[in-house]
Amino acid sequence: MPIISSFYGILIRMYFADHAPPHFHAAYQGHEALVRIADGQIIEGSLPNKARRIVADWAFEHRSELEANWRCGQELLPMERIPGADQDD
Repeated sequence: MPIISSFYGILIRMYFADHAPPHFHAAYQGHEALVRIADGQIIEGSLPNKARRIVADWAFEHRSELEANWRCGQELLPMERIPGADQDD
């Protein structure tokens, strides 16, 4: 599962040919959550509150890139790295 971004100790991954709805996996300090791309909401698992807010804000800012990576993953094509929340300035 490719790591497509990392920031503040949070790893963002996507599986190739993963199940719907379009989502990504966020992992932080032993917690993991599946986060829906459309709205940044956790659909499975959990993250600490601060990490959850950071991930949701990041997902909102990078929604189009996440959607593009999801399409690539469904077609088994390489995914692009996305700048982390700590690199967006």
